[in-house]
Amino acid sequence: MRGADARQEAVLEARGLLAQRPVFLDTETTGLEAGDQIVEICVLDHDGGMLVDSLVRPACPISPAAAAVHGITEGAVRRAPAWPEIWPAVEAALRGRPVVIYNAPFDLRMIEQSHRAHGLGRGRPRVDARCLMALYARFRGDWNVSRGEYRWHRLDDAGRHCGLGLPQEHRARADAWLARAVLHHVAGRAESPR
Repeated sequence: MRGADARQEAVLEARGLLAQRPVFLDTETTGLEAGDQIVEICVLDHDGGMLVDSLVRPACPISPAAAAVHGITEGAVRRAPAWPEIWPAVEAALRGRPVVIYNAPFDLRMIEQSHRAHGLGRGRPRVDARCLMALYARFRGDWNVSRGEYRWHRLDDAGRHCGLGLPQEHRARADAWLARAVLHHVAGRAESPR
């Protein structure tokens, strides 16, 4: 489905998702590779209430490239809880709720990699994740001819397209807020900034 129909379908999906009172998750990581892990995580409730907001001490170094993006250093996470310490609170915040994530495949992979690095299991934890980046791509409607699908946009571009005035700060709390505002915009519901 393309064009106005796809956009209207995205609006209806966003409204349905908001009716389910989702939570919003964002992470920052040690890098982008197969061995990288989470260094910061935030989970916002449907109404913007903070459920989890924590730095996380990884079991691997933070790459200089990642630190240059999010500004989280080894010193910042030295006394932070390790993933096994923070996971029970994260799991409780996500349990039984749709979880809205901008670029869900990436964050879910990082959750899985953090689990593996700390011996918490081999598989991906059960999370009812919804990828807001894919939903926004249908809403925006920029067709990528070479890939045969809607073009995905970075979170800061989506926020700018929506006129939200919330910058992507590459920190988990700010980016979870921005994702929440993007979903409200797609649903046609004005939402005040944090």
